[in-house]
Amino acid sequence: MNPNEEPDEDSPPKELEALLHPNGLPTKGKSQPPIATADLPNKLAVFPLTRTCFFPGMAAPILIEPGLYYETLREVAQQEQKVIALFLTKKESADIYNLSFDDVYEVGVAATILRIIPIVEGGAQCLISVLKRIRVKKQVNKTPGKQLYAQVEYHDDFIAQDQQKKVKAYSFSIIQTIKEMLKTNPVFKEELQIFLSITDFTEGGKLADFAAALTLATREEKQQVLEAFDVEERIEKSLRLLRNELDINKLQNTITKKIEANVSKAQREFFLREQLKTIKKELGLEKDDHQVALEKFEERLEGKIVPEDAMKVINEELSKLQMLDHQSAEYSVCYNYLDWLTVVPWGLKCQEILDVQRAEKILHHDHYGLEDIKERILEFISVAQLRGHTKGQILCFTGPPGVGKTSIGRSIASALNRPFYRFSVGGMRDEAEIKGHRRTYIGAMPGKFIQALKHVKYSNPVIMIDEVDKMGISYQGDPGSALLEVLDPEQNKDFLDHYLDVRVDLSNILFIVTCNDLDSIPGPLRDRMEVLRLSGYIAEEKVQIAKRYLVKRAKEEMGLLQNQLSIDTDALNVIVNKYSREAGVRNLEKNVKKICRKVAAKFVREAEEKISEQPAKKGKGKEKEGKKDTDKITAMVHKRKIKIGAKDVETYLGKPIFTSETFHGLRPPVGVVSGLAWTAYGGSTLYIEAAKMRAKEKKYHISGNVSNVMKESLDIAWTYVQSKIDKYAPTSDKFEESDVHVHVPEGATPKDGPSAGITMTTALLSLLLDKPVKKSLAMTGEISLLGKVLAIGGVKEKLIAARRENIRELIFPKENYRDYVELPDYLKKNLTVHFVEDYEDVYRIAFEVPQKKSLKRAKRKR
Repeated sequence: MNPNEEPDEDSPPKELEALLHPNGLPTKGKSQPPIATADLPNKLAVFPLTRTCFFPGMAAPILIEPGLYYETLREVAQQEQKVIALFLTKKESADIYNLSFDDVYEVGVAATILRIIPIVEGGAQCLISVLKRIRVKKQVNKTPGKQLYAQVEYHDDFIAQDQQKKVKAYSFSIIQTIKEMLKTNPVFKEELQIFLSITDFTEGGKLADFAAALTLATREEKQQVLEAFDVEERIEKSLRLLRNELDINKLQNTITKKIEANVSKAQREFFLREQLKTIKKELGLEKDDHQVALEKFEERLEGKIVPEDAMKVINEELSKLQMLDHQSAEYSVCYNYLDWLTVVPWGLKCQEILDVQRAEKILHHDHYGLEDIKERILEFISVAQLRGHTKGQILCFTGPPGVGKTSIGRSIASALNRPFYRFSVGGMRDEAEIKGHRRTYIGAMPGKFIQALKHVKYSNPVIMIDEVDKMGISYQGDPGSALLEVLDPEQNKDFLDHYLDVRVDLSNILFIVTCNDLDSIPGPLRDRMEVLRLSGYIAEEKVQIAKRYLVKRAKEEMGLLQNQLSIDTDALNVIVNKYSREAGVRNLEKNVKKICRKVAAKFVREAEEKISEQPAKKGKGKEKEGKKDTDKITAMVHKRKIKIGAKDVETYLGKPIFTSETFHGLRPPVGVVSGLAWTAYGGSTLYIEAAKMRAKEKKYHISGNVSNVMKESLDIAWTYVQSKIDKYAPTSDKFEESDVHVHVPEGATPKDGPSAGITMTTALLSLLLDKPVKKSLAMTGEISLLGKVLAIGGVKEKLIAARRENIRELIFPKENYRDYVELPDYLKKNLTVHFVEDYEDVYRIAFEVPQKKSLKRAKRKR
């Protein structure tokens, strides 16, 4: 072969060709004659290796840091033979400065120091040549923390006569594998040339060592090859590592080709698209990216009445956008800012309809009951009709869940012909959700109100802010305080969003706020709103709502026709009174859906059973047959009809959840009095129970998860009873030597407020007189130390709770008469309500004491 001729890509290097020839030996690059074992020292200094092990015939650099091993290296370098022992540590993370012989493998290599190159920072880089395999024969110095010395025995390779053919075959396999590796990874060609220049591979043992060193096997796998003194075993392990390395290289080469193909395809498509874009621009078929963006923003601004300051900012940003490269980061920031500035409906208003009669029809169609709320909304629309606008109106709907706060807001938007947008602020803790983020932040966006304007595309929508009583406060700000500017008619005409940084007029928006508990809203925010209370529904209203809305909607959702299922009035009464006693109608709707769902399941199951009894037809596909069966089932179900009566309700809904809390019209036991309470989820009835037991001294206590205010009410009631005990119960034991226990049942429910004062007083007197109170009687009112009955809140909610429990006689404070008069007549129907000013009137009504007798007793006392 001509030495100047380029070798074939598939042919191995010349060194490998020599090895492939049966009698061929490399004529160049032979290593120096090996050093005789007898000339090598038996005692060697031990140097640990942590990453990988070395093999005989290798030349490699090692880095020696300043310290113990550096000093030992300098001592060995002054010796004649300059030989050190290199052993691999058993753990890669081993502390090399605190080693013992138990921390290193028993088999290592002996290496001679060729050159030492000092490093400026300290230590040295040492070039070594690995000589032979060694095994620790005796531990000379084994003190941890000091330089280890060992007496070693050297090992020379020996191939038995019967192993030579097998070793030679293994050698050919290794060479063939290396040849294949050179095709997949050119890096190995450089390593091969380096190793061949210093080593003669005519022996199988050295070839096995070279093959193992060539791979990227783990340190443990290479150590196993190093410990294989038998050449046949060693060359077999090396071949296995080499084949595994070849498989990895082939897989890596395949992956690389796939990636390069995809990248090349993407680059080609990119260049073609760029060329196509340039051609279209030259022909006038396509516009520049900047021009497209400018035309888009200018088109958005057409027909809008943009304020002067906002238009100035828009023009500045448009000029800035033209000078920016569309691939720069600043371009996207400027583009997004212009996108929001131009999408705001500046001056665009939808044509609202201020028609009272139309609004009344819509409200009556969408809602049953709530007459006071409807009347207030109609008044609002009437005033707006006279003024020509609805500016400055912020309504707050408060009431229990499920009474229709959100749905009545939608009805208002429909009555005014305005777009409706709702979002909830429950759990909101960041004021940036209201006023927007600064544009300097990554991912910055405007606040909820600017987003709402973008969504509805008009500047005068109806925006409902739900769950305003459930906002939180965090280190990110107070959203409740941020709402002050939005909900103030004097400020929201110049609302400043942090992202837009220009003034936006929100005064044309009709804001509707909803909450469950008005007391949880901050005072300044509450003062800006007109509060409308939705107290809940009585049983009669719930039945009508179910008839008109809920049953129809449930049948549609469950796939039933309107004429298939009917639930009579008696059944609805049972559902309302025994399964759905909440103030709203959500549980009522769930129970109605449950009945419809069970009826639908019953019909489908029966239809499937009938079809399964019919013989199947042959020769039709499963898909067509399945679709035909589904259509047949639907047709059979739609032919069925069923009527649900009062007796059937328990079959579908199970045992009743609620039972009567009013002793079924009987007198309550001694010491038990019915009270009326108000919660954020509507009114409810509760009992006050009093009992006594013998004790050494007169005392009392209360239980039932009550608040401090309610405990104070008991203190006042106890003091009042003790001060008037000779008047009301002169012949009683006066609770002498008694421990009086007052309990409010349903201990899992927190009780708060002072309105149980007269109820507790009556329970104590009932216990003292050993006389029950009047049947079907409930009361509410705060009591003073002098016996004055003071006003309470939640009159409507408590009245609804009394009607729900079929209580027909009530006692209210006289000061609440004005609240009672304003209630609709259907709530007051068939109720006897007593308005009292002094507890003596409560005593007379509760214990059925004639008025004259009570007055005579009072006169005698005076």
